[in-house]
Amino acid sequence: MQKADFIWMDGKLVPWADANVHVLTHGLHYGTGVFEGIRAYDCGNGTSAVFRLHDHVRRLFNSAKILGLKMPLTEAEVEKGIVDTLVANRLPAGYIRPLTFVGDGEMGVFPGRNPVRTIIATWPWGTYLGPEALDAGIRVRISSFARIHANTLMSKAKAAGNYVNSVLAKNEAIQDGYDEAIMLDTNGFVSEGSGENLFIVRHGIIKTTPLTSVLDGITRDSVITLAREAGYEVQEQLFTRDELYCADEAFFSGTAAEITPIRECDGRVIGAGKAGPVAKKLQELFFNAAKGNNPAHKDWLTAYSF
Repeated sequence: MQKADFIWMDGKLVPWADANVHVLTHGLHYGTGVFEGIRAYDCGNGTSAVFRLHDHVRRLFNSAKILGLKMPLTEAEVEKGIVDTLVANRLPAGYIRPLTFVGDGEMGVFPGRNPVRTIIATWPWGTYLGPEALDAGIRVRISSFARIHANTLMSKAKAAGNYVNSVLAKNEAIQDGYDEAIMLDTNGFVSEGSGENLFIVRHGIIKTTPLTSVLDGITRDSVITLAREAGYEVQEQLFTRDELYCADEAFFSGTAAEITPIRECDGRVIGAGKAGPVAKKLQELFFNAAKGNNPAHKDWLTAYSF
C-alpha cells in the first residue's frame, strides 16, 4: 500500500503514522465496526470526483444502524471529511476507506458505553484483481465456505466481523492457485465473491443474484442501471453453479473490482475465456459515468479539486 500524508480521525486530520488506536479497542476484539469502500476518479482537466459518495455514506450509516451503533457524526460531516482527506492528501484518484468502530473502554461482548469512533483513510489504488484482469479476466473457484445466512450476521451490513467469512474464502482460493472465490448461499445457490457482487450473461440476458444473500452493492446498482439504459434485459434471479459454468460471460462488480470479467470457474472456461462483449460494453459505460463523461449521471459524482 502506498501511504498518504493524512488520515481523518473523529473530525481531525492527523499524520498517517499517528493514526493509532488502543490494543483493547472493542472493534479489534469483536468485529464491532462498519466500513465502506469508495473510489475517486480523475476526470481530467484538473478535476476529480468521488463516485456515488452520498450512497456510500448512507450505506455506512445504515450498517451502523443494523449493528446498533450510534453515530456521533452526521452524514454531511462524514462526506465533508472524505473530500477534505482527499484534498489534504492531494489525491486526484484513489481508494477511500471510512470505518466506524467501537473504541476502547469496557471489555466483553457488550460494548457498553464505549465511544463510537470514525476514521477516513485514502490512498492510491489501482486495479484490485491485477492490471490485466479487466481485459483478460480472472480464474475463480467455488468456495467450500458458504455465504453467511441472512439471519446470522445480517448480510446487508458492511460489518467488519462479517468479512471473516470472506477472508476464509479468499485464502482458500489463493492457496489453491485461483484469483478469487465465489461463495454459494446456505441453500446452494450462487451468492457473491469475497468482496464483489456477481453477474452472468446467458443468451443475451444478464442475471445477478437478488438481494437475499448478498450485500446491496452500489457498483452492482450502477451496473444494473447502465445495462438497462443500454437496452439489456437484467434479471435479479437465483441461479446455480452449473448455470454459471455454462454462462456466455461472467463478471464481478464492486468498488475495488470495478467490472472484472471471469474467464474460468473450477477449471471450466467461461465463454471465450476472456472479457466478453457485454462486460466490455459495461466497463465502457461505467468508466464514462465515473469520470464525468455521462451527463445523465452527473448526480453520481461529488467533484473536488486542489
